[in-house]
Amino acid sequence: MADNNSCNAKYSGIGGQAVMEGVMMRNKEHYAVAVRKPDGEMAVIKDEYKGIIPSETVKNIPIIRGIVGFVDSLILGMRALNYSADFYAEEEKKDKKTESGEEKTDTPKVMTAEEKKEAGGTGAATVIIMILAIFLAMGLFMVIPYYASLVFSKWVTNSHLLALIEGLIRLLIFVIYIKSISQMEDIKRVFRYHGAEHKCINCIESGHELTLDNVRGASREHRRCGTSFLLYVMVVSILFFAVIDTPNRILRVGLRILLIPLIAGVAYEFIRLAGRSNNPLVQALSAPGMMMQQLTTAEPDDEMIKVGIASVEAVFDWKEYLKENF
Repeated sequence: MADNNSCNAKYSGIGGQAVMEGVMMRNKEHYAVAVRKPDGEMAVIKDEYKGIIPSETVKNIPIIRGIVGFVDSLILGMRALNYSADFYAEEEKKDKKTESGEEKTDTPKVMTAEEKKEAGGTGAATVIIMILAIFLAMGLFMVIPYYASLVFSKWVTNSHLLALIEGLIRLLIFVIYIKSISQMEDIKRVFRYHGAEHKCINCIESGHELTLDNVRGASREHRRCGTSFLLYVMVVSILFFAVIDTPNRILRVGLRILLIPLIAGVAYEFIRLAGRSNNPLVQALSAPGMMMQQLTTAEPDDEMIKVGIASVEAVFDWKEYLKENF
């Protein structure tokens, strides 16, 4: 079966991410989180997120739309993770329905955000966790590589070459970080759901019906993946820091933090182009990001694929999409 990397792939506009024992899919302002609960049943919550700046004008401004999209992804990603964690925590406190004699079904009940709050709500710690995660990421991927590169300043006096060394250290830390967390059992399962997410999107964007058999045969790599985005954030940062320089070390660190949104905006433009273009050059430039996805995705089982399909179907009319595009 063809995958999203083929010349016949059509941009669908949907995207998503893996969450704890589930998949989040987003289509414009609508998103759904599908979760496989401890009792084996599936739950789906559907909600809307219009973004921090819902203006269509802003969404059409290059770079700016990437900065806004980057912030929106952080907010929505944490919200989706929180929903999935809540589902799982709630169900672990209950006796399994199969043990009480109730019949298990694989047909998910789609809940609204309001119904989810009544059933247990979402944790108030989401914002705190997100802020802590941002600070940790800035320290790990921006501050530490800079100070590590200063070790080489004894032998390297060219600031541009030092910026390149800093960038290589940043890339090395990124790869080591991904490789390290991939050894954790819970993260291994998240990466398998990540694979399910990609396979579902690739399946329909290649013109195939969203069935279990078709999704199984789809690629688990996608050019619009967040892993690719992060990789190109690292690459773009090398270019920025090689050009923008100051003799003051404290100011250098400050600039590395302040320029993160702009760097993300530039990286977003490339990922956006990669997801819409089948140009051979664009595909070649996308190759490193696709290779990185070998670390952050894994083959899902059928139950994981069903979760991905349920999440897509909650927010996207794939039958109409196939009718219009294929």
